[in-house]
Amino acid sequence: MEPNFIELLWGTVVLRPYVFAFLAAFLSAGITQMGLKRTLAFMACAYLIAFLSEYSSTRNGFPYGLYHYIEATRDRELWISNVPFMDSLSYVFLSYFSINTAIFFVAPLKRSGWEVRPVLTHEIRRSKKVLFLSPLLFMLLDVVIDPVALQGSRWFLGQIYYYPDGGIHFGVPLSNYAGWYIVGFAITLAYRLMFSAFQGTKEPGGKDFPYRDMLCPVVYFSVFIFNLTVTLCIGEFLMWACGMAIAGTIFYLFMRRVMSAAGF
Repeated sequence: MEPNFIELLWGTVVLRPYVFAFLAAFLSAGITQMGLKRTLAFMACAYLIAFLSEYSSTRNGFPYGLYHYIEATRDRELWISNVPFMDSLSYVFLSYFSINTAIFFVAPLKRSGWEVRPVLTHEIRRSKKVLFLSPLLFMLLDVVIDPVALQGSRWFLGQIYYYPDGGIHFGVPLSNYAGWYIVGFAITLAYRLMFSAFQGTKEPGGKDFPYRDMLCPVVYFSVFIFNLTVTLCIGEFLMWACGMAIAGTIFYLFMRRVMSAAGF
């Protein structure tokens, strides 16, 4: 007897609890920053863009280059066509964390006691700097994530996909990173257009609380920490060093900007 939708959805949660932990962080940040309706709208748009990009690339190689998912878990977790549900879902929160980290680099920062937060306006959210910086931060996450994910058979992820032609960056083709930038740009553009539709209206947001706007950057860097920890645990020291160089540089630039705004 084949498992039903509920069983597959629950199986996805059991198999990929870390994905849903990051998703919960996204929902907490999104609802408090944008409100429930805009958060759900962003989630739907980002997921659709991500799924279409994966559906396309697993067939014709655009935009990431050709790759294939291994369907070993099809009877244990939810799949949409030939793409695992959880994989496209991860684009939602990774892109949102990247967008809001980019905002910290672009927006004026204000200090209130020990807290530093960006001045969030329609203009900042729709700025061209955010439009181009956010997909770069999004892509750099994958430069760290994809090589260790490709080694999934050596940790609890499992071997879920492969590139038939391999690639020069720890088995990953450079076209994959170009694809991540393109998809990140498309998702950021959708985010930008969503706020353009509300131009002239009251700035959206749910409930405010201390350090609310720091949540996304904290989780953004937590994604690096999670993947770099796994990389180290499986003994891929060169891969770890390359990832540390990327994550460390972004963290240094981020902290320099925040500390400057804090008066240090």
